[in-house]
Amino acid sequence: MAETTNLSICMDRELKEQAEQLFSELGMNMTTALNILVRLAMRQGKIPFEITLNKPNAETIAAMEEANKMSRDPNANGKSAEISASVVERRAPGAAEKTRIAPAIFVGPELIKNICSL
Repeated sequence: MAETTNLSICMDRELKEQAEQLFSELGMNMTTALNILVRLAMRQGKIPFEITLNKPNAETIAAMEEANKMSRDPNANGKSAEISASVVERRAPGAAEKTRIAPAIFVGPELIKNICSL
């Protein structure tokens, strides 16, 4: 067996306790779980899971789809852009700015799906 070394990390106490509980249920301890993570990262040459920012949740996606439908409504009397933007803001405050949703609302559901998969 290879020589081992100690690693010291700082972590929120509650998070550590939750992780220890989960790993225990999986039949391992924190050391084993972190070793698995590091070995996977080395094998794959990357962090072995997706890390993203500002990925819309289900409610935001629903708001985007609703806004898109409203933007195509001929009864909106030219106010669909304002209505759509307000729907997104009401459902998920700040989401349009954080995820750059506003331009996608008017170009169709395919682009919305592409943005949501970023």
